[in-house]
Amino acid sequence: MLTQEEILATLDESGEYEALQFMPEMLQYCGQRLRVYKSAHKTCDTLTRTGIRKMDNAVHLEGVRCDGGGHGGCQAACMIYWKTAWLRKVADGEPTAAAPAVAAPSAAAPDDARLLPLITLNARGERFEDGAERYRCQATELLRSAPEVLPLKQFGQFVTDVRTGNFGAAWAARAIGVGFYNRFQGVSTKVLPKWARHRGGRHWGFLKGRAVGKTPDIRKGLQVGDLVRVLSRKEIEPTLDANLLNRGMGFDSEMARHCGRTARIARRVEHIVDENTGRMIHMKSPCLVLEGVICEGALNALCPRAITPYWREAWLEKIEEGGSGADQSTIPAQRAAE
Repeated sequence: MLTQEEILATLDESGEYEALQFMPEMLQYCGQRLRVYKSAHKTCDTLTRTGIRKMDNAVHLEGVRCDGGGHGGCQAACMIYWKTAWLRKVADGEPTAAAPAVAAPSAAAPDDARLLPLITLNARGERFEDGAERYRCQATELLRSAPEVLPLKQFGQFVTDVRTGNFGAAWAARAIGVGFYNRFQGVSTKVLPKWARHRGGRHWGFLKGRAVGKTPDIRKGLQVGDLVRVLSRKEIEPTLDANLLNRGMGFDSEMARHCGRTARIARRVEHIVDENTGRMIHMKSPCLVLEGVICEGALNALCPRAITPYWREAWLEKIEEGGSGADQSTIPAQRAAE
């Protein structure tokens, strides 16, 4: 990782490089030595749902997620995008230099004192009419840093996935097949009568919300550190409406891949920045994040973004320590052997 001074030299007056923000949460890593987790040559669009978008010259670093410190304590814990211009490859055997401490602006060197105020200012937009903060981050500004939609038929993206080591060839082949199948299903819902649609025109995974009326609000008193099992699809579908939502929170086929698995509850999520508006959302019903459970992109064109899914208590059951399933508590971040 470059130093603060070196990174400052790459940024424009908005604290960005190639329209990608350098955020306050990233400052603590300046000068540190970290491993590349995956190439971030593409990313999923969670703003306008256009699919996969192309991003140039970026990577994700191993274990580095946004801690929300510069954005009102947002608990989304997104993987951070790092431009390769902010990184330097370390040669084998190169001695490790001591990482410089992040100093307060008043105590920092001149260049460092300019960097923190610049990126802090860029983390805020014009306040809402009610006076609430409007936050700006890599997630809210994703369409600017990744402006080009990457069609499924551009197979070079999957070659890049394999070449960079993001995913294996088998994963790439599956993603292509699932992608074309989902597009066929989408067309079928527009041109075919209901009786002629395969599995009702549903996308791969074939989830179906079965809730009648308002979706249930089920509380089980689950706590951070509890060992839980993800319920089966048969048990989860009655909690979902026709749009696969439970009180506004979605359950998708990527999450369904974890059904039957066990993990510990890592944390509760009570407030996150709304990516579409930049407003801090305070959840009426806090959701849960499970240790080691991420969206692997297996059914979503191999997106490497590794978003942590949010779980309703209704979708989980507590397992007593030493009970059935306790030996499966660790879920790998990437099941590469599949």
